[in-house]
Amino acid sequence: MSDEHLEELLRRRALTADAARPDAVDRRHDGGGRTARENVDDLVDAGSFVEYGRFTLAAQRSRRDIDDLIARTPADGLIGGTARVDGRPCAVLSYDYTVLAGTQGVFGHRKKDRLFELIERMRLPTVFFTEGGGGRPGDTDYPTVSSLEVRAFKLWAALSGVVPRIAVVKGRCFAGNAVIAGCSDIIVATEDASLGMGGPAMIAGGGLGEVPPDDVGPMSMQAPNGVVDLVVPDEAAAVAVTRELLGYFGGALPPGPAADQTVLRTVVPERARRAYPVAPIITTLSDAGSVTFLRERFAPEMVTALARIEGRTVGVIANNTMVMADAITAAAADKAAHFLSLCDTFGIPVVSLIDCPGYMVGPAAEAQSLVRRASRMLVAGAAMRVPLVAVILRRGYGLGAQAMAGGSLHEPLLTVAWPGAHLGPMGLEGAVRLGLRKELEAIADDAEREEVVRRATAAAQDNARALHAAELFEIDDVIDPAETRGLITATFGAATAYGTLPRPRRFVDTW
Repeated sequence: MSDEHLEELLRRRALTADAARPDAVDRRHDGGGRTARENVDDLVDAGSFVEYGRFTLAAQRSRRDIDDLIARTPADGLIGGTARVDGRPCAVLSYDYTVLAGTQGVFGHRKKDRLFELIERMRLPTVFFTEGGGGRPGDTDYPTVSSLEVRAFKLWAALSGVVPRIAVVKGRCFAGNAVIAGCSDIIVATEDASLGMGGPAMIAGGGLGEVPPDDVGPMSMQAPNGVVDLVVPDEAAAVAVTRELLGYFGGALPPGPAADQTVLRTVVPERARRAYPVAPIITTLSDAGSVTFLRERFAPEMVTALARIEGRTVGVIANNTMVMADAITAAAADKAAHFLSLCDTFGIPVVSLIDCPGYMVGPAAEAQSLVRRASRMLVAGAAMRVPLVAVILRRGYGLGAQAMAGGSLHEPLLTVAWPGAHLGPMGLEGAVRLGLRKELEAIADDAEREEVVRRATAAAQDNARALHAAELFEIDDVIDPAETRGLITATFGAATAYGTLPRPRRFVDTW
């Protein structure tokens, strides 16, 4: 190799770096953002990034000077390659918003095709920073009518269930860029993100009026509706939480410290109608600092979280008594079913913390397609292969409680209850009123009728105690709450000691 060739290589390589475009970098920083390369460098282990296609340029040679393309369209606006994060192999891709607003170019699509195929072959967990404006109409070097033969979206979607994929959204992310995010398993977004299937130009072109970019899909919309899993202040926080998320899919770590487990004896109120936060129970059971709650603002009556117990990654679903009296709504069932499928796909055992009066009922609930959407939990639970441990904290009533336990109290590898728990086929007062309907109708005095209901409900509640259910072997044990973490650890340890999971079961989603 001649010195001239080496010098040319080094010169061209330098032109792909941020330092070669100070004006673009300054504009990005002035807007409160980081460059694509800054995000990649922050995420991956130093010196581990192997870049693909760094010398590609926008397909615009017929309308722009080559030197201008080299200077202004490095990597065709898409940085991608393999790397390590905390020592574990992964793939990282990032649209570069400083290059043509992060739009998707001809060579960027080809680069994605190449990387997506390599990701499947190498089974690499993947992070994709997806900010950008969608398809790029200015690439004139390649004749096209529709560009609908592009394979990148199919290849990315086909990675579902093959490797965990995390999308990071900052700023404006529309059209094809948004589809990349939407096909991902987990979406992390910054507070200033606007995420939508069509940007302002497409909205206006459809005759729907002028909509400012930041109003298309702000986080005030996309977090409560469940599109986004985590909302964080900025890109630095997004990279930090993405590193944590990757770690959950990377296998066990040494056991971490945990809180005093005896506090669990007093966290659940004795009064059945008194609400309490379930998040402290999850954090107490888990290794200190290991819990990440997902979709917190969507269907908050159902809590989903990734965590570690004795170093092992676990998924947690839990009923939240602070919202909707912890009944399972249509949205809550969607949230839980998606999370169970995620955990099952990637071999993450599940802990279910149950305090459930059943499914939400009534005409308003049914208007939300409850029959189909509620059933998603049962179908997802029936298909699960990973170990499941169910803990009944206080109430376990009806089909909702069964859905929380994978379809049956005998479906989990271990089903236990805390001492104050009660179980039943439906809410106890409702069961009494239904079972004694004729007798109650025969009582003319309202006060006398309600006193009969009160006494019958008290008798039913005594019969519904967890210890009585254990006597009939409906559940496996009634335990001291302080024993919960140890029993979870022992059960998951026994379940995973030999062999691997069976092949995934195919099923038809009910919704």
